[in-house]
Amino acid sequence: MLRRITRLFVKYAERYIPDPYLYALILTFITAVAAYIWTPADAAKIAASWYDGIWAILAFAMQMALILATGVTLAEAAPVRRLLQRIASIPSDQSRAAVVLFWTAAFASWLNWGFGLVAGALLAREMGKRIRDADFGLLVAVAYMGNIVWASGLSSSIALASATPGSALNIIEKVTGQIAGFDRTIFTAYNLAPTILIFCLLPLLLVAIAPPQSEMRRIDPELLKRDEAVPDVTPTAGNFAARIENTPLLTLLLVAMGVFYEAVTISRSGFSLDIDGMIFIALMLGLLLHWRPIRYVRSFNRAARTVGPILLQFPLYGGIMGMMTGTGLAAVIASGFVSFSTHQSLPFWSFISSNIISLFVPSGGGHWAVQGPFMVPAAVSLKVDPALTAMATAMGEQTANMIQPFWALPVLAIAGLGIRDIMGYCVMALLLGLVLYGGALLLFA
Repeated sequence: MLRRITRLFVKYAERYIPDPYLYALILTFITAVAAYIWTPADAAKIAASWYDGIWAILAFAMQMALILATGVTLAEAAPVRRLLQRIASIPSDQSRAAVVLFWTAAFASWLNWGFGLVAGALLAREMGKRIRDADFGLLVAVAYMGNIVWASGLSSSIALASATPGSALNIIEKVTGQIAGFDRTIFTAYNLAPTILIFCLLPLLLVAIAPPQSEMRRIDPELLKRDEAVPDVTPTAGNFAARIENTPLLTLLLVAMGVFYEAVTISRSGFSLDIDGMIFIALMLGLLLHWRPIRYVRSFNRAARTVGPILLQFPLYGGIMGMMTGTGLAAVIASGFVSFSTHQSLPFWSFISSNIISLFVPSGGGHWAVQGPFMVPAAVSLKVDPALTAMATAMGEQTANMIQPFWALPVLAIAGLGIRDIMGYCVMALLLGLVLYGGALLLFA
């Protein structure tokens, strides 16, 4: 039965899901029409909000681009690549490959969402080369499904912002004056329990929905064997520039400076992890593992190509976010759910509204900027922990990502597939995520 349902989703995804860029364009016009109908804003206000939103998101877009680019570059370091190749050699058939791939991608996404997306995509390619009897679209979809736990992990934009004093996105601090550390968000029973269940149950679902041999859409392994590694460079004798480019001394000095800074910072104010910190850690590890400066430079340049589609669409989603906030449409949606929420149900309805808003604002931080100003005051009024409400919003964002193609772009770019090839499978992950995370919020509220 699950396989038949999945086949139906795959069929309709292939027929009706457009290119992600067109998806963003369509959402832009839907948002504009909705704002015109349900808010007092006129056409001029809607257009102005859209234009302002395009530029308001640039700083956050740069942070997200750097998280992705440094994650890609880290994943291309030789030690990390060898690890991925060893993992790819473990499974021998489609079902085992799906399970191993999901566990790897999900754990990597829990550590860092950018690294998880890239590591999952690269591992899917490695498995596609080795396992002939496997549906490559399924493997790539599984690589993206690992993203379903990212906002419950260490790189969660909402959790990081809530733990960062003075952050523009720390809505909890602005409303209550409190800092919500990871002990109130990531490392809580209501977050860890459904996340652990996702790790346990989603692999079983993947085995159930995997297409049989007669329906597999295979890909020629030769098409996947393009050279992805950064070519080694041998220093030219007597060439000063080449020797400088290849000496690890400069890398070690820079990493030592970074370690010194972190040591001083931790000794003075304790350990904290925010968005900039995640970028910094990925940068330092990448530099160290690539060893030679020129190898890191060339790998980073390659990673920048993966960021391209995101940079193209970020202004569009910034415009959508601008219309959602500038016209008050986000307030209409959020307040609509708040109006019938209670102490027990507010986290759950925050989760549901987050799934809806995420379709229009698929950025964890940008999303929180839209929804947070309405949910945190409601939490205070209903005597709900604002951190719980914040994590409910984060959970909704990560589950909605399964049908929002924005963050699938880097995975698809690395794998060489289109959104239609994976969306049908991702719907099944969405349904499981809705049950587990939504159920946990009702249980622990």
